[in-house]
Amino acid sequence: MTAPNIETIVSLAKRRGFVFPSSEIYGGLGSAWDYGPLGVELCNNVKQAWWRWMVYERDDIEGLDSSIILNRLVWKYSGHEDTFSDPLVDCRECNTRLRADKLTDGKCPNCGSKNLTEPRPFNLMFQTHVGATAEDDPSSLVYLRPETAQGIFINFANVLTTSRRKLPFGVAQIGKSFRNEVTPGNFIFRTREFEQMEMEYFVKPGEDESTHQEWIDACYNWFTSLGIAANNLRLYEQPKEELAHYAKRTVDIQYRFFPEREEDERQWDELMGIANRTDFDLRTHSKKPEDAEGKRLNPDSTEDLSYFDEANKERFYPYVIEPAAGVNRTVLSVLMDAYSEKTNDKGETRVILKLHPSLAPIKAAILPLAKNKPEIVGMAKAIKRSLQPSLRAVYDDTGGIGKLYARQDDRDTWEQERVKVADLQEHLLKRLLANGKSIL
Repeated sequence: MTAPNIETIVSLAKRRGFVFPSSEIYGGLGSAWDYGPLGVELCNNVKQAWWRWMVYERDDIEGLDSSIILNRLVWKYSGHEDTFSDPLVDCRECNTRLRADKLTDGKCPNCGSKNLTEPRPFNLMFQTHVGATAEDDPSSLVYLRPETAQGIFINFANVLTTSRRKLPFGVAQIGKSFRNEVTPGNFIFRTREFEQMEMEYFVKPGEDESTHQEWIDACYNWFTSLGIAANNLRLYEQPKEELAHYAKRTVDIQYRFFPEREEDERQWDELMGIANRTDFDLRTHSKKPEDAEGKRLNPDSTEDLSYFDEANKERFYPYVIEPAAGVNRTVLSVLMDAYSEKTNDKGETRVILKLHPSLAPIKAAILPLAKNKPEIVGMAKAIKRSLQPSLRAVYDDTGGIGKLYARQDDRDTWEQERVKVADLQEHLLKRLLANGKSIL
């Protein structure tokens, strides 16, 4: 069983401390969310799982953490200043602003009117200013990054030189990005502030197509390894008219975020994109490429981001394969997929989350069977302290043992069992040797 809709997860997430509306005491802020005690643990576990799989378990990936605010020229030459926009329309009846490409039958979803303005481009980058200069000074204008990828491309030569890598290799990054979405919504599915997990894999031209397919397969398998059901995942080949201007081919891994919709095609939306970006990025940020008249295409760059292949004595701009996923959407998908309901003998229904053990916010809960016995309480607290350095553990004695077990079910603490007082120390040692993932 999975969650019947996103609204079910919204209620569950606030009630159990996963996600709260941001600035709620002041009426909130549209599409802004704060991650609570369990939510921050789940997000961290998702990021750690991705980083472990992407970087630690491979021999060809380096890590990077680039700045959120970059030189404005980065976004000029990447094309974001001119092309990173959505088609915007206004409803003349209710004055609602809408994305033209997301309308059904050309109708305003708010009032049903078709009396809309003509579409016009709306740039999605947030603007700000740096330094103690007037806001009307063009030289002070910068943007909050709309993606983490460009920080990787402009550091290609730095990583290549310091890591002494040879093709193929990749650079991974996890970080915040910002997009001034026209119509954010659906809980944490589409927000203006979000966290990305991106990797840029650099390959020799001609090897890009096979490498692209390898990453498509690998990324799909990674999501299933998190416990997401295969029947809630699918691959979507972007048609040419949907491709970004730099892309040779892009395949999305989609999740069934909207199972309540009658039309099957409308139940799916992007969870991750895997793009073949060709050599566009490294070439556009390089100082050497010229147009037909011999003029430099990028007169502002001070670096050539080409690669010299010693074995074949040739220089070229590597192609880039980019798997890019959002932390927020991954969290939403695992919450929806872990949702289940349990009915007891009295006919009462409880919601239980069945997250993959590696993602469970709490790995161990120590629950004393008798909180009025100092020797049991003391030993239970000592066990909790011994587990803390290696995993997220909690101690709880604020209820009967049945209620305490049920509370940990609600939090999806990984495993439950009872242990006799006389066997606690021996049992603890065994569980620690097995990574310490249990409820004691």
